[in-house]
Amino acid sequence: MKKLVFCLCAIVLFSSSAVNAQISDAERAEGFVSMFNGKDLSEWDGNTDIWSVRDGCIVGQTAAEGAAKLTYNQFIIWKGGDVGDFVFKADIKLSPKGNSGFQYRARKNEGNKPYSINGYQADFDGNHTYSGILYGENFGGILCQRGLETIIEKGRKPKTVRKFAESAELKKELKVDDWNSYEIEAKDFSFTHKINGHTMSIAKDDDKERRRDSGIFAIQAHVGPPMKVEIKNLRIKLIKKQK
Repeated sequence: MKKLVFCLCAIVLFSSSAVNAQISDAERAEGFVSMFNGKDLSEWDGNTDIWSVRDGCIVGQTAAEGAAKLTYNQFIIWKGGDVGDFVFKADIKLSPKGNSGFQYRARKNEGNKPYSINGYQADFDGNHTYSGILYGENFGGILCQRGLETIIEKGRKPKTVRKFAESAELKKELKVDDWNSYEIEAKDFSFTHKINGHTMSIAKDDDKERRRDSGIFAIQAHVGPPMKVEIKNLRIKLIKKQK
C-alpha cells in the first residue's frame, strides 16, 4: 500500500510540474519570462464564455449558437502591459476550420465591442492558407505574405523587397490539427515570424504616421465557423533598446 501511495503522489507531482513547465531553465537564463501559469487565466483578460484553461493550455472555443457564438473577432489580452521590442514563443494548435493568431503592439478599439483590438498580427489558420503572414487587424490588412520580405509604406501599403521562399513549400512545414511552434521577433519597426523553426515572413514598417513601437499582446478567436484554438508554453523576452 505504501508503494502505491508513493507512486500516486509521484504521478501527481510530475503532472503538476508538467502543467507548469511553460518555460525552460535555459530560456529563463536568456531572459524569457512565462506569460501563463498553466492553471488559470489570472494573467489574461478575455471573454470567459470563449476562453478557459484545460490540461495546461489556454483554450479559445467558439460555437454556432449561444454565448460562445462570435459576431466579431475577440481577443484575450495579456495583463503584462504594453510590449515594445521582444521575442515571443509559444505552441499553438487549431481546428482545421479555425482562424487565430497572436496580436502585438495592439490597441483596444473604441466603441461597444469588448475585447476588440487592432494592430500587428502573426496570423495562424487551420488550413494554413495564411499562417505565418503579417496581418494588420483593422490596421491595413495583409502587410506581408508568407515567403516574402516587405516594406510597409505610407498608407499601410506593402512593397515587396524580395521573395526568399515559396509559400507552398513553407506550408509543407506546417502541421494541420496538431501542435506548431510559433516565434515572433519585433525589434524597432522590423518583424519576423517563424513557425516550426522556418522563417515565414519578414517586414519593416516605414509608415511613420501609423506604425507603432509598443502596445498590448493578445490572442485571437475569429468570427465564423465554430473553432477551437489551444496555446501552451507562452514565453516572452523583452529586448531593451540601446541608448
